[in-house]
Amino acid sequence: MSQSPASCVISDDVEALSGALFSWCAERGVRLRSQEGVRAAGVVIDLFFAGYRTQDALLGALSERDGREVVFSS
Repeated sequence: MSQSPASCVISDDVEALSGALFSWCAERGVRLRSQEGVRAAGVVIDLFFAGYRTQDALLGALSERDGREVVFSS
Protein backbone atom coordinates (compact mmCIF):
# COMPACT_ATOMS: atom_id res chain seq x y z
CA MET A 1 0.00 0.00 0.00
CA SER A 2 1.48 3.36 -1.01
CA GLN A 3 1.26 6.58 0.92
CA SER A 4 -0.50 9.62 -0.46
CA PRO A 5 1.58 12.76 -1.07
CA ALA A 6 -0.20 14.48 1.84
CA SER A 7 0.72 11.73 4.29
CA CYS A 8 4.35 11.90 3.14
CA VAL A 9 4.42 15.64 3.85
CA ILE A 10 2.91 15.12 7.29
CA SER A 11 5.41 12.35 8.01
CA ASP A 12 8.29 14.62 6.97
CA ASP A 13 6.95 17.39 9.22
CA VAL A 14 6.67 15.02 12.19
CA GLU A 15 10.21 13.78 11.58
CA ALA A 16 11.53 17.37 11.49
CA LEU A 17 9.69 18.32 14.68
CA SER A 18 10.60 15.20 16.64
CA GLY A 19 14.18 15.13 15.36
CA ALA A 20 14.81 18.71 16.44
CA LEU A 21 13.25 18.12 19.85
CA PHE A 22 15.10 14.85 20.49
CA SER A 23 18.41 16.38 19.41
CA TRP A 24 17.92 19.46 21.58
CA CYS A 25 17.05 17.34 24.62
CA ALA A 26 19.98 14.95 24.04
CA GLU A 27 22.47 17.81 23.68
CA ARG A 28 21.38 19.23 27.02
CA GLY A 29 20.67 16.04 28.93
CA VAL A 30 17.01 17.00 29.27
CA ARG A 31 14.40 14.27 29.66
CA LEU A 32 11.68 14.62 27.05
CA ARG A 33 8.90 14.16 29.60
CA SER A 34 10.36 16.64 32.07
CA GLN A 35 8.85 20.09 32.46
CA GLU A 36 11.74 21.55 30.45
CA GLY A 37 11.31 18.96 27.70
CA VAL A 38 7.58 19.60 27.45
CA ARG A 39 8.20 23.36 27.25
CA ALA A 40 10.76 22.79 24.51
CA ALA A 41 8.20 20.70 22.59
CA GLY A 42 5.78 23.62 22.71
CA VAL A 43 8.45 25.99 21.47
CA VAL A 44 9.38 23.63 18.61
CA ILE A 45 5.73 23.57 17.51
CA ASP A 46 5.53 27.38 17.71
CA LEU A 47 8.71 27.67 15.64
CA PHE A 48 7.30 25.25 13.06
CA PHE A 49 4.19 27.39 12.64
CA ALA A 50 6.43 30.47 12.42
CA GLY A 51 8.01 28.99 9.29
CA TYR A 52 10.93 26.84 10.47
CA ARG A 53 10.24 23.67 8.48
CA THR A 54 13.41 21.56 8.56
CA GLN A 55 15.02 19.77 11.49
CA ASP A 56 18.15 21.89 11.14
CA ALA A 57 16.19 25.14 11.01
CA LEU A 58 14.08 24.13 14.01
CA LEU A 59 17.08 23.00 16.04
CA GLY A 60 19.01 26.16 15.21
CA ALA A 61 16.12 28.42 16.17
CA LEU A 62 15.45 26.43 19.34
CA SER A 63 19.11 26.57 20.36
CA GLU A 64 19.27 30.30 19.62
CA ARG A 65 16.12 30.88 21.63
CA ASP A 66 17.52 28.73 24.45
CA GLY A 67 20.41 31.15 24.93
CA ARG A 68 18.27 34.22 25.40
CA GLU A 69 15.05 33.12 27.06
CA VAL A 70 14.35 32.17 30.63
CA VAL A 71 11.69 29.65 29.54
CA PHE A 72 14.27 26.86 29.60
CA SER A 73 15.54 27.50 33.12
CA SER A 74 14.75 24.83 35.68
